[in-house]
Amino acid sequence: MKIEFRKIPLTLSEFDLESNSVKFIGIFSKISSKLAKIDGNIKGDLEVDCCKCGQPFKISVDEKIEFLVSDGIYSKENEEEFIVIEVENHILDFSEILESELESLQSEYYICNTCKNNNDYVEIEY
Repeated sequence: MKIEFRKIPLTLSEFDLESNSVKFIGIFSKISSKLAKIDGNIKGDLEVDCCKCGQPFKISVDEKIEFLVSDGIYSKENEEEFIVIEVENHILDFSEILESELESLQSEYYICNTCKNNNDYVEIEY
């Protein structure tokens, strides 16, 4: 789902999209001419790799996220409680935000149940 930055409403609007088995739902609105706010939740099952054996397995995701989206380079430093996403093409792309968040979650270290219960080895090379 994409929306032109200048067309983002000042009133709260809902969004809802899904990628694989993960849903990204929430609300968004423009808070100034160059800033929009997104309050959302990412929920579902995400496939990740075990950092010990490399086998894929699913984890349950339920993440509340809050972002500020800046139309161009963000210059203020007093909005410390929010993560700021800068867009260069004047387009707010919810799919791109979701994919970025999923990649971030997948890049963390996870250990599958088999490796948690098996203390015989530290790491398997694959």
